[in-house]
Amino acid sequence: MDSLRLFAAMVFAVSVFLLFDAWNKERSPQPPVLDQAAQRSVAPTPSPTLPPGVAAPAVSANSAAPAVMSVAANLPPILVRTDVLIAEIDPVGGTLRRLEFTEHKDKLDKSKNFVLFQKDAVHTYVAQSGLIGDELPNHTTLYNSAATNFELREGSDELVVNLTATGTKTIGVTKKLMFHRGSYLIDETYQISNRGATEIKPFAYFQLVRDGTPAAGDSKMVPTYTGAAVYTDQSKFRKVAFSDIDKGKTDYPKHATDGWIAIVQHYFLAALLPSGDVTREFYTRALGSGLYTAGIIVPAGSIAPGANASVDMRLYAGPQEQDKLAKLSPGLNLTVDYGWLTVIATPLFWVLSAIQKWANNWGVSIILLTVIIKLIFFPLSAASYRSMAKMRVMAPKMQKLKEQYGDDRQRLHQAMIEMYKTEKINPLGGCLPIVVQIPVFISLYWVLLASVELRNAPFIWWIKDLSAQDPYYILPVLMGATMIIQTYLNPTPPDPIQAKVMKIMPVAFSVFFFFFPAGLVLYWLVNNILSIAQQWQITRMIERSKSAHASR
Repeated sequence: MDSLRLFAAMVFAVSVFLLFDAWNKERSPQPPVLDQAAQRSVAPTPSPTLPPGVAAPAVSANSAAPAVMSVAANLPPILVRTDVLIAEIDPVGGTLRRLEFTEHKDKLDKSKNFVLFQKDAVHTYVAQSGLIGDELPNHTTLYNSAATNFELREGSDELVVNLTATGTKTIGVTKKLMFHRGSYLIDETYQISNRGATEIKPFAYFQLVRDGTPAAGDSKMVPTYTGAAVYTDQSKFRKVAFSDIDKGKTDYPKHATDGWIAIVQHYFLAALLPSGDVTREFYTRALGSGLYTAGIIVPAGSIAPGANASVDMRLYAGPQEQDKLAKLSPGLNLTVDYGWLTVIATPLFWVLSAIQKWANNWGVSIILLTVIIKLIFFPLSAASYRSMAKMRVMAPKMQKLKEQYGDDRQRLHQAMIEMYKTEKINPLGGCLPIVVQIPVFISLYWVLLASVELRNAPFIWWIKDLSAQDPYYILPVLMGATMIIQTYLNPTPPDPIQAKVMKIMPVAFSVFFFFFPAGLVLYWLVNNILSIAQQWQITRMIERSKSAHASR
């Protein structure tokens, strides 16, 4: 009964959470379906307010943008290949319009690489940038490149792509993109040369543009966060949901000298990471047609005639690998969303990762973590099982009391309380382990759901992805079988209806696990097996002790 009560409580807690999340999403405005015309459009040049005391720069007119687009429509993209990614850069604006990861497979089709950035009739997710000021290039400006194919050479750790802006007479602008070996970090630099006769004070903007739909392959039953996020040292980590952007309810600092902005989806993210203490302005907005943007504006400073200046920005577009994210920028590892139980989930993942370094198999690591958790809760579980074992031994006496008092529930209840006092049984003795283990279960649930390290991680034979459900439902069936075994080890409820319900519960609840990640089902299956062994041993000891006492 301990396992069934624990599972019922956990299912209830998770169900309430998921139902609330689904209800909240249902009430939130849904982004409209994207049409092809909207997909071909580009985000307008940003013109948010600037930091106090900074003069607002003139924004380049967008009236010429359609002509530029038509001229460049037939230009091939600039292809970039490193050891971990394949990128496509649009000559228009130098926009990073496609980003494919060679070491991560697609969720639905394992024969294909995972694609984060793309721009087509189905999905839009791109990284844009430009300069704000008269005669300065923005993300609709045409750029020239020395080549259309770049590949990271053997023995080289960096690959640089230089893009030169066209149509500028008094200002020379080169956009430099630097890719790194074994890294998803892209360094972006604007090199600005003032060839005119007057001083200029340009600003640079960097923005991510995405539609509001979740990533392909994400489970609708187990929703994960897709939206913007902002971090500063003062306000810490803040989510900015697309639905809040639609409503204008965005609560994050607009100006800061530190921090970053990102768009997060399940397992992956793209984040703009300014270097140093440069003044920056964060902005988010809805662009219409289901598109959203999140970006940063930074000043390039004053550039005198004949002088040069540069503006730098780091773009991380890759998996949410926690150990690497923490090293890139403070708070970036918080994009791995463990919810309100992060304080428990974070050390759980740390222990799981430490075991994985030794076991080299995430499934084996989950089994060993389960054993560790079971050992930690062993004293509480033992107390619970002793209480239930005593209840099981007293089941015949309870049945006699029921027959004696019939339908007089008040007298039956008083007689049962007296029997509990005489036999020193606490009927609520199994509650404490249940309450303690619920947060651990939910935390581990989020660890297995949110950690990209377990994405496409195999275990044995048919389990090729511990983050996905068991394709043949073998683990859920085995787990249901262990729950049935536990019902026979638990004391039989005196109420016939309750007894029938307890027999049906294992089958009913195991259905829920058909849709849970295989890693989570594996944890619960191993936990049940260990619980059965512990409960059987304690029950046998109590029954022997009672038999020996009765024979005296």
